[in-house]
Order: sequence, then structure tokens, then C-alpha cells
Amino acid sequence: MSITQQYLLDSYRARLHGEPGPPAPGRHDLGLLREVRDHRRFHAVIAGRPAHGRLRRALTHRLRSLARRLRPRPL
Repeated sequence: MSITQQYLLDSYRARLHGEPGPPAPGRHDLGLLREVRDHRRFHAVIAGRPAHGRLRRALTHRLRSLARRLRPRPL
């Protein structure tokens, strides 16, 4: 059963019982992502690590080390 089908079934059941309908699928996704980001930042600060820019720094480090390995060596 897809998410849309489940949502329609839940809405139908709620209407039959006179209850408020469920939230639409995906309605709270951005809020959830923000909460996860804030949670990770909080734990980074508690652990003494930088709270932001960690992904970019890790990717930069990885790309630079890869470029060093692929650089032609003098004969």
C-alpha cells in the first residue's frame, strides 16, 4: 500500500468516526530535517567539534588527498 493510499484510508476512517483527519504526507518533513540538523549540531558542540561546515571540510580533505594521489610524479 502506498503512502497516498494509506492517507486516504486514514482520512476516510477519521471522517467516519468524526475525528480530525491525519496530516498530509510530507507536511512535516522540513521540520523533521531541521530538528535532526539541530540535534547533530548540539551534540557536535557538546563533544567540542565545530557545529557547522564539517561536511564541506571532510569533502575538501578527501578531494585534496585524492588529487595528491593522482598528481603525476616527477621521473
